[in-house]
Amino acid sequence: MSRVSKPHEIVERALELSTADGCVVIADEGSSANLRWAGNALTTNGVTRGRTLTVIATVDGAQGTASGVVSRSAVTADDLEPLVRAAEAAARGAGPAEDAQPLVAGVPASPDFTDGPAETSSDVFAEFAPALGDAFARARSGGRELYGFAHHQMTSTYLGTSTGLRLRHDQPNGTLELNAKSPDRTRSTWAGRSTRDFKDVDPAELDAELARRLRWAERRIELPAGRYETLLPPTAVADLLVYQLWSSTARDAAEGRTVFSRPGGGTRIGETLSELPLSLRSDPYAPGLESAPFVIAHASGDGASVFDNGLPLASTDWIRDGRLEHLTTTRHTAGLTGLPVAPAIDNLVLEGGGERSLEEMVAATTGRGLLLTCMWYIREVDPATLLLTGLTRDGVYLVEDGEVVGEVNNFRFNESPVDLLSRATEAGRTEKTLPREWGDWFTRAAMPALRIPDFNMSSVSLGV
Repeated sequence: MSRVSKPHEIVERALELSTADGCVVIADEGSSANLRWAGNALTTNGVTRGRTLTVIATVDGAQGTASGVVSRSAVTADDLEPLVRAAEAAARGAGPAEDAQPLVAGVPASPDFTDGPAETSSDVFAEFAPALGDAFARARSGGRELYGFAHHQMTSTYLGTSTGLRLRHDQPNGTLELNAKSPDRTRSTWAGRSTRDFKDVDPAELDAELARRLRWAERRIELPAGRYETLLPPTAVADLLVYQLWSSTARDAAEGRTVFSRPGGGTRIGETLSELPLSLRSDPYAPGLESAPFVIAHASGDGASVFDNGLPLASTDWIRDGRLEHLTTTRHTAGLTGLPVAPAIDNLVLEGGGERSLEEMVAATTGRGLLLTCMWYIREVDPATLLLTGLTRDGVYLVEDGEVVGEVNNFRFNESPVDLLSRATEAGRTEKTLPREWGDWFTRAAMPALRIPDFNMSSVSLGV
């Protein structure tokens, strides 16, 4: 055969080779560029490229349709036939797939399906890198050290099926994480940003924010565990609500296994979760947070189905004006639960109608409260309530009568994001943010800060 190397050619050839009753082929072409720095100086940079091919074969039988999924990296033309045959063998050796549905058809082809993949390069940092160098100089003169990394990735996904789908999506994804430390390393704080192209990231602004927090930390105050009025910044809100989204599958709720299960049977859809006018939604066309407008599923699970590949996506309200509207639902689980199809979408936006910035919310704090920087090591304790535990990190600050008066010790917390939404007394201005804990898997989020009157700091932590 002629040697094929372009992504769309790889997809077409794999489909030609298939002898299964149905076939889905997903080619992911990725490139990435990165910068790393420590102690106010660049340390490494580089560019990488890679390809992953996923073949999903479906085989009809007397008992139902089976599926087999095989993914491999660095696939060449010579690897194609063995890969297709491996997927077919996996399907023929499997029992009927519980989530079996007819493969999606009738979706118009992407006009750029036969174009080459989009790529990133070190040029993405052309404006950012000099500005970062200026930030190093300011930090050095201000007696602080900057550490961190910037990463940009471009993934072009080509999806073809035996039912005629030919879809393509280019996904840019950029993250910046910046730590500032005092020269003696006793004080540390963090800031992060999510970006599509690094043109909306200002190192000077981030450095100024970190410098202010290091000054706050010059005074140290020890506090005991307990419930405190707490301001959760957008990054912390994102970490909690991303986990909530991942836990909101319709099937698990309908079967009584999650916080979204209704006592006595069914789901809590239609119930009021917050008295604030909070709306949580995903939208593949959200400005600055754009994601794939069709389902891309490399494997099946409670929240995704390989049979749904190519299904068009639209804006979905998970919560509207405080009321639970949808749970993540595939075509298969829609049939089981009677709920509308609502596939997962790769971004998340919370809006509460607030206009205050986090700084303005601090200034409006009466009495005593805490201001967090971020959370980490978040783990689930109880799925029935979605109780999570985790640690604060890189700065917890004491606010008294509208002013930050010092840094306090870190805590372990025990909270459910669903409960937090019900107890929140204020939502600030929604802004684009980077979930720190989940930034390796989920980066496209926009959240407000939330004021929680009684956040449960369950124990004192020695973490940094």
